[in-house]
Amino acid sequence: MSGSLRALFVSFLALFIFSSSLSVNSFAQELGFSEHIARLAKSKLREKAELIDLIAETKDPRVPDLFEDLLDGDLYYIKKTGQIVAIEKVESGYQASDVLSLKSLGVVGKRSVKKIGVNNALRRQLRSYIATFNLSSDEANVRLEAAKALLKAPEASFLPILDTALVAEADADVRSAMVIARSAILLASDDAEQRLVAVNGLRGATDKKVMTLLEQLLLEDGAGNSAEPDERVRQAAEEVLSSLHTQARVYKVMEDLFFGISLGSVLLLAAIGLAITFGVMGVINMAHGEMIMLGAYTTYVVQLLMPNNIGLSLVVAVPAAFLVSGLFGVIIERSVIRFLYGRPLETLLATFGISLMLQQLVRSVFTPLNRSVITPEWMSGSWEVNGMLSLTYNRLYIIFFALAVLFLLIQLLKRTFFGLQMRAVTQNRAMASSMGIRTGWVDAMTFGLGSGVAGIAGVALSQLTNVGPNMGQAYIIDSFMVVVFGGVGNLLGTFVGAMSLGIVNKFAEPMIGAVLAKILILVFVILFIQRRPRGLFALKGRFVED
Repeated sequence: MSGSLRALFVSFLALFIFSSSLSVNSFAQELGFSEHIARLAKSKLREKAELIDLIAETKDPRVPDLFEDLLDGDLYYIKKTGQIVAIEKVESGYQASDVLSLKSLGVVGKRSVKKIGVNNALRRQLRSYIATFNLSSDEANVRLEAAKALLKAPEASFLPILDTALVAEADADVRSAMVIARSAILLASDDAEQRLVAVNGLRGATDKKVMTLLEQLLLEDGAGNSAEPDERVRQAAEEVLSSLHTQARVYKVMEDLFFGISLGSVLLLAAIGLAITFGVMGVINMAHGEMIMLGAYTTYVVQLLMPNNIGLSLVVAVPAAFLVSGLFGVIIERSVIRFLYGRPLETLLATFGISLMLQQLVRSVFTPLNRSVITPEWMSGSWEVNGMLSLTYNRLYIIFFALAVLFLLIQLLKRTFFGLQMRAVTQNRAMASSMGIRTGWVDAMTFGLGSGVAGIAGVALSQLTNVGPNMGQAYIIDSFMVVVFGGVGNLLGTFVGAMSLGIVNKFAEPMIGAVLAKILILVFVILFIQRRPRGLFALKGRFVED
């Protein structure tokens, strides 16, 4: 054999031995992981501590999720086979998945599985390993969340893990969170110098948990003595805490403003359809709340028809709710309302009777019990701006959704032939009729449009509250207040009125209570209408001229 062939043969042999050793190690690692997992089923608490250490040493990528399930109490084993499964609670039992293959096993009965229990010592051990895994993750957001989690449960045992992670951390935001978590741990140190360094390390932190820790540090006993014996530490803690309280007040105002705008968006969706029917037709529709209710129930039905596509079902529910509520609106207008034009009191009584009939209809079909509409994953949770301010995604989406509906309605009224006809009937019904406009058709379509938009409001409200036969009644009075305050029939006025009343209501509630806040807003609107009977933005129309 020549020298070159011999060298090539040796290279192939070395490569084969290396790959074989990798395969053997991988197989051994997998075997060890599976064996340790299987022993978790019936091991005692003392044995579980050793098993947790052995499982962590395998460095298997499935370990973090396994420890999370064990910590959250979601790790079970099947009694007959001893198979370890992670479960998720559903109505019919437990949705199980194998922790080794990660394959779904379907729904299993509650009596066929048993939980793998842990005590407080094991929980601390699991949190330590989870923190180690997450703080060494390649993803910055995972490391950031891990540092925030340590702040919520600062324990001295996490200090070496944090020190190691800080040495290698390059991301500024993550490093800042780690420093704050480390400072929170050092607040319990016996060394006053370390506590002082810890307090100074908490300057600029925007987290309510930091405020709680500093308040505990300065807590006085019955004799008026502070829990912190060192004067320098107390002074520094008081300065940092005062600064944090100022920040907290600012963020509280921002949070109240957000909730006020979100409430205003809900009122806008609920009132905008009423502004159309009331503005064009002069009809006091007491069944408007039931159009909202029909839209919410339509959302519920669509989700029942699309159980495996909850996110898509909400999108489908928007046009479906518009069509269902709009169709009911056209039927009501053609069968009842058109005979009562010019008689507002009789219209009010008739629509009130219709609202009771619609409530009874849904009670007969869906029972009087409230129904829960599932929130899609993309609307769940919240956007945590910082530890003092978080904005829920469902309310954020509703704000943008309400603005989109308002924009589309304005475009419909200004840029379509139907919108032109509607405005003509609003300004002068007799002249519009003499010009060949079918005023009866415009009335029916307008009432249907207003009812359809109310149905869309029901889709949004289904993400904030339970769906029930009486849900529309909670918004009918507020809707009328918004329309009258903003200017009857004026969409811009409806927008300003809804946002104004929503923001004022949310700022007034913490000070005087929810009920008294609504009463004062109602009194304000009544007094305002005495000075400006046509509202903020007056719109000339048939009902005004009459």
